[in-house]
Amino acid sequence: MPKRTAKNVIGPTIRKLRAAARVPLSQEALAAKLQIRGVSLDRSALARIENRERLVRDVEIIALAAALRVPIERLFRR
Repeated sequence: MPKRTAKNVIGPTIRKLRAAARVPLSQEALAAKLQIRGVSLDRSALARIENRERLVRDVEIIALAAALRVPIERLFRR
């Protein structure tokens, strides 16, 4: 079986930031914060992003950074 190619670089960082929040966020809670910002991602889509199995659109990156209360650049740090 061929090795899967990562579809994004920010997934693991999103997982870490979500877990490290002052009040840790579940994927469902993060999805709700994104919905308020006009981005519709469910728990399954967030899991696929965190596992680097899904591409992330630019508007989703902006909303993720806002929901996690970090600068966009922080999502790209390794």
